[in-house]
Amino acid sequence: MATIVSPLPETRPHDAPHPNVATANRRLPGVHDYDQVDREILGTMRPTGGWFLALGVAILFMLIGACTWMYQIYWGLGVAGYSPPVMWAVYIVCFVFWVGIGHAGTLISAILYLFRAGFRTTIYRCAEVMTVFAVMTAGLFPILHLGRPWKFFWLIPYPNWRLIWPQFKSPLVWDVFAISTYLTISATFLFIGLLPDFAVMRDRERNPIRRQLYAQLSLGWRNTDREWRHFTRAYLFLAALATPLVLSVHSVVSFDFAMANTPGWHATIFPPYFVAGAIFSGMGMVFTIIIPLRRFMGLKHYVTLNDLDAGAKLCLFTSMVVGCAYLTEFFIGWYSGNPTEHEFWWNRVFGQWWWAAWIMLLCNMVLPLSLFWQKLRRNTIWLWILSIFINLGMWFERFVIFEPSLSHEFEPWQWHYYSPTWVDIAILCGSFGWFFMWFLLFIRQMPIMAISEVKEISPRPQRRRVPHSPPVTATITPTVGDEV
Repeated sequence: MATIVSPLPETRPHDAPHPNVATANRRLPGVHDYDQVDREILGTMRPTGGWFLALGVAILFMLIGACTWMYQIYWGLGVAGYSPPVMWAVYIVCFVFWVGIGHAGTLISAILYLFRAGFRTTIYRCAEVMTVFAVMTAGLFPILHLGRPWKFFWLIPYPNWRLIWPQFKSPLVWDVFAISTYLTISATFLFIGLLPDFAVMRDRERNPIRRQLYAQLSLGWRNTDREWRHFTRAYLFLAALATPLVLSVHSVVSFDFAMANTPGWHATIFPPYFVAGAIFSGMGMVFTIIIPLRRFMGLKHYVTLNDLDAGAKLCLFTSMVVGCAYLTEFFIGWYSGNPTEHEFWWNRVFGQWWWAAWIMLLCNMVLPLSLFWQKLRRNTIWLWILSIFINLGMWFERFVIFEPSLSHEFEPWQWHYYSPTWVDIAILCGSFGWFFMWFLLFIRQMPIMAISEVKEISPRPQRRRVPHSPPVTATITPTVGDEV
């Protein structure tokens, strides 16, 4: 890496702003040199008692979910609360929920990178990691939804002795391609961004085994101009490639429902509606994760209030888009003149599912309006509480999409009520344990912030000023033979 030298001493006038308040000229006022960036960000990788406690809780929830799944495999899917006509229950709700959580990572790391949004610098690594593990979690639920999960490979097109192929007209097969592509691009994007940081870890590591491991992961990075040129081009290419995934992946997931004739599903608004909701829920999870990390890892002077303020504005915008989609759905249900749609929407909002619908509307439309006030946008406690409500509301949004439609179809004999069992709830908790287990393990093995990009917005190192010495006057002594 570049040579680290001490910066010039700075004098601050009495009327200058507080040193930890970001300004246009200095976005990270609490950072003084590159060595501080390396020391503090790499210092977050040291395990603490609180980290071990959080990891233990996550593993406990994960084991509860795994044991419950084994119980379900033994006794069958009936223990999960399935009953005709409601055959898509909590598992598919969680599948769409976790896919949506992963969209904020691609949005922050790719789209905001293309638009050169400055507030992404200190939070995008956390969002990228969240994306990879959220998609890993989402990929489990179609397998959990199978009665014979060991047959999941039947969805994958490959030459086989059965001489049959998956039904490519099925949206569930489209999900396999969408999720696998999304996971591949997100993991590649994350690894490419980690290359300069692996080199920093290699140069500062004293253990020879770990040093060799970091050397292999850094792919021989030497911080040359040629490497940086190819790195920036590759990063830009991957950002441009990942950007359409934000629109395509969740649009494909929405086709699982929009392609059906079920009341409330057969609508063209679903693709943009699902994409906006995915970005909204992903931003909520970013706040849920980054605010505790900022507090307990001493990163307040990196993730500044300006960054959180800008992220809250994006969250407010997507909340308004989602709210507009809700109102559009209600209007179309009334304006269509279809008595089935009328009865369905009345049942959703004021009928047997009113409690879930109003939780969704309150958490996703009403509470985010508080972000119009700057004081609340810069209040970390309120932002974290609001992020919990957003996650809750977005989970109930998917619940409201699925269960009322399946439980109130065209014929009265198809009307039914669904209530989750303890198996559904245990596997839901297990998915959160699985997600946070991997996330907590990551932040103790890799830097949670991009060291190289944080240095780009930090004060540049300067050479130490050398005081000027008085000029030297040469004295010439004449010798024999010289003319005086």
